[in-house]
Amino acid sequence: MTRSQTLLIRTPEGIEFALPLAGPFTRMMAALVDLAIVIAAGIAVDRLLAPLNVFGTDTAQAVIAVCYFVFNMLYAAACEWFWRGQTVGKRLLGLRVVEASGLRLNPSQIVVRNVMRLFDMLPVFYLAGGIACVWNRKCQRLGDLVAGTAVVRVPRLREPDLSQLEASRHNSLARERHLAARLRQKVSPEIAGVALEALLRRETLAPDSRLLLFRDLAKQFRALVAYPPEIVEQVSDEQYVRDVVEILYTRATRAATSSKSAAALAQSSSPE
Repeated sequence: MTRSQTLLIRTPEGIEFALPLAGPFTRMMAALVDLAIVIAAGIAVDRLLAPLNVFGTDTAQAVIAVCYFVFNMLYAAACEWFWRGQTVGKRLLGLRVVEASGLRLNPSQIVVRNVMRLFDMLPVFYLAGGIACVWNRKCQRLGDLVAGTAVVRVPRLREPDLSQLEASRHNSLARERHLAARLRQKVSPEIAGVALEALLRRETLAPDSRLLLFRDLAKQFRALVAYPPEIVEQVSDEQYVRDVVEILYTRATRAATSSKSAAALAQSSSPE
């Protein structure tokens, strides 16, 4: 993968990582899925508002057109906010909208990029936006350029080699199972990947940068899920991040192992 196909992000602590950018074709396929959902919703609204025809066909069609437009805008904006940059189409295709610097979107960016879709769609289905994607280094449509966003491909989570990390003491965070489950729900794959990469590269960092990096990462994780003070008060920032990474990745590993074991058991017990 060339540098032009990735969104390069460099943290103030000197850590650089890359997110693979989504190409125009993949984005078009995701847009077609979302368009099908909007059209289906429009048909449903048309049927629900059919009684308005008693006030005149023009009035009914005007109300339906307004409802269709509002749903089209709110659907994408609401999905991208609650699903952290994903709509149904993007989720199926493994795409996500992020800030151009790799951070999570803020509400104003979501609103701007979705309003700008009206211009991206001109003169016919996303022609202006498609041309912008092709000629832009970060594959950004007009809405992305104005909002300062980019669409990346979400890499599939692979089993990390946790053996590269030093042996851990008892993970007190994992003992609180309901809080650990909340962490898995709230931490995005991008932040989890950054934390894992920071742990793997910790020995290459300058001492001051290392302290600052793990302080910031631990602060983010603590803001997402608040553990009781008596559990975390003696835990350093770096150890806190390590315990969180262990929670995020070992569950996925165990689930994959369990699935493989169950499949093997079912295959061995099936009749010849």
